[in-house]
Amino acid sequence: QVQLVESGGGLVQAGGSLRLSCAVSKNLFTINIMGWYRQAPGKQRELVATITYGGTTKYTDSVKGRFSISRDIGKNMVFLQMNSLKPEDTAIYYCNADKFRSDATRVDYWGHGTQVTVSS
Repeated sequence: QVQLVESGGGLVQAGGSLRLSCAVSKNLFTINIMGWYRQAPGKQRELVATITYGGTTKYTDSVKGRFSISRDIGKNMVFLQMNSLKPEDTAIYYCNADKFRSDATRVDYWGHGTQVTVSS
């Protein structure tokens, strides 16, 4: 089992910055893909950013150039740096771990989320 705990959310003015943290209970080398998702009330959950075992990152178009995902392998931590925040970034942000088994079966783990609110 992989346990994930998010932190760092809060209230920020438009144009400001926040850094979200995800504490992972297991070595990041054992997880194929780490990601951040977000969900606003009344909207579908969307993928924000991912980082693979090899360090490759991907971002949804709406956050490209503003957000960056990173990791500290020694501390089993994953981060999401959010700059130039917009009101439309307001959502609950979830940390996700996608673990590939030896038989190629995927297992997903989720944190409980952290609220990000961006005011205008």
